[in-house]
Amino acid sequence: MLNRIEGIVLKTQDYGESNKIVTIYSREGGKVTAMARGAKKPASRLAAITQPFTHGSFLVQQGRGMGTMQQGEQMESYRHIRENIEATAYASFVVELIDRAVEDRTAQPAIFNLLQQALHAISEEYDPEAIALFVEWKMLPVTGIYPTLHQCANCGATDGEFAFSFQQIGFLCHRCFDVDRYIIRLTPAQVKLIRTFYTVPIEQVGKLTLKKETKTFIKKIVRTIYEEQTGIRLKSRSFIDQLDRSPQYFPKKENPSTDPEKGQ
Repeated sequence: MLNRIEGIVLKTQDYGESNKIVTIYSREGGKVTAMARGAKKPASRLAAITQPFTHGSFLVQQGRGMGTMQQGEQMESYRHIRENIEATAYASFVVELIDRAVEDRTAQPAIFNLLQQALHAISEEYDPEAIALFVEWKMLPVTGIYPTLHQCANCGATDGEFAFSFQQIGFLCHRCFDVDRYIIRLTPAQVKLIRTFYTVPIEQVGKLTLKKETKTFIKKIVRTIYEEQTGIRLKSRSFIDQLDRSPQYFPKKENPSTDPEKGQ
């Protein structure tokens, strides 16, 4: 049966001398894998459409097993992602996380929208690290993790000083700090920022200009949740860490005016 699907290429794998196995996250059917015959050949009509991050419309012959891609039409190329190493690194992280977190052929339009919005924001040169953090927090429920961030995970209080507890997977108020001896105390700005990443639309996150130390702090919290609660460890994260240790790749951007840590 021939199906026309709208999707974004998550990854490709070489198969034989000239073929590719292409994994697409589609709006209609979730994660779909298809064989693209001859796609490794530069002259192939499938060569360009099967590049990672490509948003396109694909015609796939589907049966019981893996489908076969017949043709495709590009809808969005995300050119900046292909041309900028930092954008490539964080876009790779986003697509790998979604690939690892979702099941095959389970339609979840909200995840497709999240993926599309994230790649579009990175391509529009919003802070790619902030966008990746946004996706990490938003994907936690997909992995079965529902952090308690709107109130104290122990007593339900919504006021007072808060800390993050990995034991409770959420916030603890100052009255309940003794519940977990390994809490990470948070400033009001940090509490607000974590809630922002978890709840607000991606456009608002993308417009934030955050200090590197702020992002590193928030990243350590969500990374620990993934490693301890889901077991998901991503290859692209190692690549980002490697580039992050090389300042020539990631030049510093000095514009802390909208950093919540500054109270503005």
